Amino acid sequence: MLPFLLAMALKELLTPLRVITPIIGKADKRSAEPLAQDAVVKELEKVSKEIDPIIVSILSHNIKDAHLREAVIYQMLAGGKRLRPALALFSARACGGKANDTLNAAAGLEILHNYTLIIDDIIDNSVIRRGKPTVWNKYGTNITQCLGIYYAAGIFRAAELSPHGQKISRIFSETMKTVSEGEVLDILMEETPKDEPYIKANRPEKISVEDYFQMVSKKTAALLEASCHVGAVCAEAGDKETQALRDFGYSIGIAFQIQDDILDMFGDEKKFNKKIGKDIQEHKRGNIVILYATSELKGERKNRLMDILHSITPSDQEIAEALDIIKSTTALGKAKSLGEKFVEKAKASLNVLPDNTYRSMLNMLADFILSREK
Repeated sequence: MLPFLLAMALKELLTPLRVITPIIGKADKRSAEPLAQDAVVKELEKVSKEIDPIIVSILSHNIKDAHLREAVIYQMLAGGKRLRPALALFSARACGGKANDTLNAAAGLEILHNYTLIIDDIIDNSVIRRGKPTVWNKYGTNITQCLGIYYAAGIFRAAELSPHGQKISRIFSETMKTVSEGEVLDILMEETPKDEPYIKANRPEKISVEDYFQMVSKKTAALLEASCHVGAVCAEAGDKETQALRDFGYSIGIAFQIQDDILDMFGDEKKFNKKIGKDIQEHKRGNIVILYATSELKGERKNRLMDILHSITPSDQEIAEALDIIKSTTALGKAKSLGEKFVEKAKASLNVLPDNTYRSMLNMLADFILSREK
């Protein structure tokens, strides 16, 4: 699968930007887009109401101290879309599976996702997530690292409670390793590297779009692929259906990260719940918008953007300047075009599944990935 992605990336770099028809249809159908988004949001809210008590129960298991219990579940109560458990539940139902057979595994996926966010916030020194203090900012890094162990334990307790526990546990363990590899690659792609021996020894001098795909396929896409895979396993789906769902999850995972990169540069800060230009502040080279912009820019403007990315503590004014430079390029259009291609590929992979309500919900989720504003 990865060679295909790398070939696509090269083609994007070597061909001029093209106008691509929006995924949801032509302009006269645009009025239907908000309705589709509302439907997806409502379905995700339903999943949240169903899955959140299970998550809290799993994480709180055998914790007697009330203060510790509050700290353990803090990250989960901070919010989130619950996209990953929704993917597992809809994938299972699309293949004729039962929701009750999937709920615990779906909860494990959300615990795994939030475990990675806790670690990510420590690495990036992020103080706010979802409009609230990050776990380490609220409780300190020492306690937060201990809290992370509860999440690791909760992931496998969720698998144990699932009907296909051994298979689910194997998916969880492999996904955790893959996501960790992606996180390492993301750290190595920082323009101003952290002062650590491994980073100094392994940091690449240049970052290509192929490198970007390798990183996001592990850091982001692997977990969405695992979510669909878990749903297929819980439904006891056939090999053909299982592979189709995994391909779907993988492709929307790439699209999800592309949209995150776009929102980091061009989003509405109030809706996104994160500071715009955060990847610039954190010296990230592994952002598709930044990669496209730097490949297009030349001379003084390129040098100025790189100077800001190299700055240890860029000011708000410098971040705004960098964003203006990026906006002067065609990077946004290229990134949107690429995201749309992956959504199209994801939806095409579902054609082998039965034509039912839950296959339609997966298609709507794919469109939602690129239309979301947070």
